[in-house]
Amino acid sequence: MTQDWFLEKHTPYAGLTLAVRERLHEQQSEFQHIEVLETVEYGRLLLLDGFVMLTARDEFIYHEMIVHTPLLLHGAPKQVLVIGGGDGGSVREVLRHASVEQVTLVEIDPAVIETCRRFFPELAHSLDDPRAQVVHQDGFAYLDGHPDAYDAIIVDSIDPVGEGAKLFTTAFYQKITSALRAGGVAVFQTESPFYNGEVLAQVNRKLNPLFAHVAPFLAHIPTYPSGLWSFTFASNHIDPRQALPEQPPSFQKELKYFNVEVCQAAFALPGYIRETLGEP
Repeated sequence: MTQDWFLEKHTPYAGLTLAVRERLHEQQSEFQHIEVLETVEYGRLLLLDGFVMLTARDEFIYHEMIVHTPLLLHGAPKQVLVIGGGDGGSVREVLRHASVEQVTLVEIDPAVIETCRRFFPELAHSLDDPRAQVVHQDGFAYLDGHPDAYDAIIVDSIDPVGEGAKLFTTAFYQKITSALRAGGVAVFQTESPFYNGEVLAQVNRKLNPLFAHVAPFLAHIPTYPSGLWSFTFASNHIDPRQALPEQPPSFQKELKYFNVEVCQAAFALPGYIRETLGEP
């Protein structure tokens, strides 16, 4: 049979190719082009403007690492903000924490949530939890009205292009500091350190004057560029390299990637990434 293929270029000369069984959904929302493909190897695939956002097979890695790393380091977050992440995966993981009283998802595009409710219910079902609040607003603007409001802020943003670029600016990071409570923590997705090391370095340079403790950490995500992804933790009160969790969370058996050993190891950076960051 004739096989269709999806191609995402990560550089002009390298990328990701996946065999596609069927195109399940396609629409142009007010903000972006949304597609859902059924792939042979990774199941359902969500694309925004042609770029891979998640697949059914490996989404758990991204969502577990971006959420449990900061929340366990905090210890007992009650109010959590997720900026972006309209698929619901980050909210799903936040809600595993018994201390959480409310998680607010700020997603600018209602069509992303509607698409994921239909095609990725295993993620989007979390948005129906009574502790979850969904706000359709630009995350950059939303922060202005919520000073000193959150114990943890998770920036589950798209790549730093178009509307997403302002979520990688000093002005945005200043808003994050104002929205955090005393003892609060923040985490940012900071791209592939192999292909986009300059993004990781720029984010860390902008965060360092604003937070006492800034630390990148890593996860292996097969369908993201290079297969290696970075996040950056920031806090004025918690140094993640000194306060790493020693005891597993009560729900660790429910997880597929995150555990306390992985969390501890994730902050150990290879030499080339240290060099990119200007560290010895």
